Amino acid sequence: MSDIFTLSSQYVDDLVVHSPMTATDLGVAGQNDRWDDFSPAGVDKARGLFDSYLGAIGALPASQGRWELHGRRVLREELEGKIAKIDEGEPFRDLNNIFSPVQNLRDVFDMMPQGSESDWFDIIARLNTLDIPLRQYVETLDVGRTRGLVAARRQVLACIDQCSTHVGPGSYFDTMADAAGAAGVSADTVAMVAEASEAAKAAYSVLGAYLQDQYLVDAMEGDAVGPERYKSASYGFLLTDLDFEETYRWGWREVAKLRNRMVEVAKLIDPDLSFEEVVEMLETDPRFTAPSPEAFIEIMKEVQSDALLKLSGKYFDVPKEIEEVDVKMAPPGGALGAYYTSPSEDFSRNGCVWYSQPGKQVFPLSDEFSTAYHEGFPGHHLQAGTQVCLGDSLTRAHRLTIWYSGYGEGWALYAEHFMHEEGFMDDPAHEFGMLMGQIMRACRVAIDIGMHLGFDIPDDAPFHPGEVWTFELAVELAETFALLAHDYAESEVTRYLGWPGQAISYKVGQKAILDLREEAMKQDWFNLKEFHARVVGSGPVGLDYLREIVLG
Repeated sequence: MSDIFTLSSQYVDDLVVHSPMTATDLGVAGQNDRWDDFSPAGVDKARGLFDSYLGAIGALPASQGRWELHGRRVLREELEGKIAKIDEGEPFRDLNNIFSPVQNLRDVFDMMPQGSESDWFDIIARLNTLDIPLRQYVETLDVGRTRGLVAARRQVLACIDQCSTHVGPGSYFDTMADAAGAAGVSADTVAMVAEASEAAKAAYSVLGAYLQDQYLVDAMEGDAVGPERYKSASYGFLLTDLDFEETYRWGWREVAKLRNRMVEVAKLIDPDLSFEEVVEMLETDPRFTAPSPEAFIEIMKEVQSDALLKLSGKYFDVPKEIEEVDVKMAPPGGALGAYYTSPSEDFSRNGCVWYSQPGKQVFPLSDEFSTAYHEGFPGHHLQAGTQVCLGDSLTRAHRLTIWYSGYGEGWALYAEHFMHEEGFMDDPAHEFGMLMGQIMRACRVAIDIGMHLGFDIPDDAPFHPGEVWTFELAVELAETFALLAHDYAESEVTRYLGWPGQAISYKVGQKAILDLREEAMKQDWFNLKEFHARVVGSGPVGLDYLREIVLG
């Protein structure tokens, strides 16, 4: 093959055959009735695929074209990172509460089309055969156990709980027959969906029993992954090396600064109330809440529409293909919070903002405006949606399959900051909510680095100075400073411990983009629209490379 664009497209074609779940995520038809191979042999096949394309990049003829060189570097770094993870044994201990096969095998159904009878036949096929990838996954975890590569006990217990949710009353799988009926398929197909859903529940029951009765015995008692694994994991999210001690101190400085501003803004909301009383008012007063899930979703849709109307053309070029973003409640059984899924390659499926708040009926709104800007416009949806549109400059693999959270989450957190700069959160209640989101990301830096690397809480910290981290202290920080509900705080801290290095990528990425903007302002070409175009137009890249791209 003579160029990276052709090679990259062939890579995607081969990848979606190797990984049908990736095909579903990308909206590529033809694989939706099949599963990935989660067995040790499947891991070996994946490594072989990545290695073969890494070699193919090296064999391409010399080129000086800007986007050709860009595509080669990006795909090479992606493949090198995937191979490194396999060689470090990560697939053999891939079990955590938010992003592992336990969740991914359920979540893929959210991305499957449901409009036709044939779509439901694909869903039925996957439901009926869910036991196969789960058995393969168990086989791989067992290999990890023999090699001493195991997840922490806390992560195993969280996954056992998730399996119980998938099996018990209110399971996502119990909703599928009704969804099929609502799609207008035949009664026979609806009955097949109901029967297949029971097979899927049975498969998760087997996984839960395995985790409880066998895997838990060998699970690590401690949560920390240690310096070597943490350095590798964080580099994979950032593609830059950090001074962890300095980043840890900076994270605590951010916590203190943001907390002080929250106290000031609370007085603006109501000077006669204490800080705690203001927080309670924002959580319960009808003036600051939505009364139902349906009302909440409608408000969030309006926030997206308003942002698009006021931003498009002024600070961002918004492709027509992504002018719509869906907003939905997520099915039960996963980690709490909000998340985003990208549009399909042909845009037959919109990008979507999902809210995971099971059982909640009243929705405090103060922090949801910044979350909407983070997940939708001008955050993930603008960045990820634009990326799908850039076929003339970004390779197919780059547009569809490559993601670095230092870049992507950094951009989304920058988007929150930018929207506040532009006056979208001048209402003190909305600013207070934005500060809640910002301080949560600063707390993540403190918790993630501190717990995984064994750093004590600094003597000058505004929270339990000089003490040794525990899970309980981390939850307390998330509750008292980020103001998370207890169950959400526990879910968040469990996430940080099970997904090392990812939690810091938000705040570290935001800082990198803000620092870049500060440097770019000194150059003749600078204006905000051009700066944003350079960042978003690069596609997901490492933070070191992003600096090269933006500053030239």
